[in-house]
Amino acid sequence: MPDTSPLTARPLRVTLFASCMVDQLAPGVGFSAVEVLEHLGVQVDFPGDQTCCGQPAFNSGFRSQALPVATRFIELFENVDGPIVVPSGSCAAMVRNYYGDLFDRDPGLLERARRVGERLYEFTEFIDKFFGTDAIRGSLDDSVTYHKSCHLLREIGIDGPPLELLSNVEGLTLTPLNRADVCCGFGGAFSVKMPDISSAILNEKLDNIVQTGAKSVVAADTGCVFQMQGGLRRRGSSVRVVHIAEILADSIRSTGPDR
Repeated sequence: MPDTSPLTARPLRVTLFASCMVDQLAPGVGFSAVEVLEHLGVQVDFPGDQTCCGQPAFNSGFRSQALPVATRFIELFENVDGPIVVPSGSCAAMVRNYYGDLFDRDPGLLERARRVGERLYEFTEFIDKFFGTDAIRGSLDDSVTYHKSCHLLREIGIDGPPLELLSNVEGLTLTPLNRADVCCGFGGAFSVKMPDISSAILNEKLDNIVQTGAKSVVAADTGCVFQMQGGLRRRGSSVRVVHIAEILADSIRSTGPDR
C-alpha cells in the first residue's frame, strides 16, 4: 500500500487507469477525473490498450482466468512513469491488496505487482495526498449525501478525504447519510448470484437516502453508482447518483475561469 505520509513534491504527470466499468459503461466519470486532475495542473496520460485488472474473475473464484488478465495489467502499468490514478476503490484494492494472493506462487510477478501497487492511488486519495482536500474550491448549488463505498473504506482505508472534498465546494449542502458505511448491495458478482439479498441490502440503503432529502447521492465507485441509481429509478425517484469525480468537475465548471 502506498505511503500516505504528506509529500511536498506534487507530480506533474500521472497515468489514468480507468477501470472496466468506467471504460465500458460510464466514460463520463473518466473524463471528469481527467478534468479535475488537469485543473490541479497535472498532465494525464491514458494507455489506450489498458484492460481489466482481473478483479471480476478473482472475486468469483476463477484464479486461473484472473492470472493472465492481472499479468497483462502489470506488464502495461509497470512501464509507465509516476503515479497511477484510478477512480475506483475496488480496483485499487484489487491491485494493492489482492495481487499478493493472486501471485503468491510466483515471487517474480509478486514483486513486480508490489512495485506497481506502490504507485497506484484511488482518485480522492491521490488528491488528498499530493494536493490536499482544500485544493479544489469549486462552487455548485446542490444538496447531496455521501455513500461510503465498501472497498474504498474497508480495503484501502479512505474515509475522510471524499467528505472533505465535498465540504469545500461552495454552495453544496452536505447531509449525513444514516448507516453511510453499510453496503449498497452491489458487490460485483454478488448482486447477480444473490439477487434477493442484494435487493434487501439496497432497499435499506435507498430508504436512508430518501430520508436525507438530498437531491443527489455521491459515491466513489461506479458499481455503487449504478446499483443505487437503478434502485432509485425503479422507485420513481428523481434523486440522482453521481461519482465524486463528476460532482467535483461540475463544481469547477460552475465556478468559471475567474476563480
